[in-house]
Amino acid sequence: MIQHKLDIEDLKTLDLFGGTGSISYELASRGARDLTIVEKDAAMHAFIKKTSQELHIENLKVVRMDVFKFIEQCTEKFDFIFAGPPYALATIDRLPELVFEKQLLEPGGWFVLEHTPRNNYKNFLFYISERTYGTTIFSIFINPHEENGTKEDLP
Repeated sequence: MIQHKLDIEDLKTLDLFGGTGSISYELASRGARDLTIVEKDAAMHAFIKKTSQELHIENLKVVRMDVFKFIEQCTEKFDFIFAGPPYALATIDRLPELVFEKQLLEPGGWFVLEHTPRNNYKNFLFYISERTYGTTIFSIFINPHEENGTKEDLP
């Protein structure tokens, strides 16, 4: 879906709750210029490091840290952020708020949050749309192009 809306080759990406790293591997295969994965589980962190080396992905950083701690201390901005948290995560609703509060997205940048139907983000600031695949929903939020922009400024 994003390949028709974003120029993947120009993207600086952030994958929160990296798991196996598959989202970032896909972005790398499509030419994303800079990839960061945050994964706190030691075994998954090691798996991502090993797999990215085997795939010769040299523009990928893997950070072993709690996602919420990472967001708190992060000073970088990204063009595309994907979060695929555990579905039982009690603090999932804080993710869109924190991404925008901490200004992690570049103007025009996308935040995609994977979740189940029990979560509804349609009234959240900068929510644009969602895609549903069975019981999995991907909510899409876009940072306005202007510093003090509103939803009306978005595509």
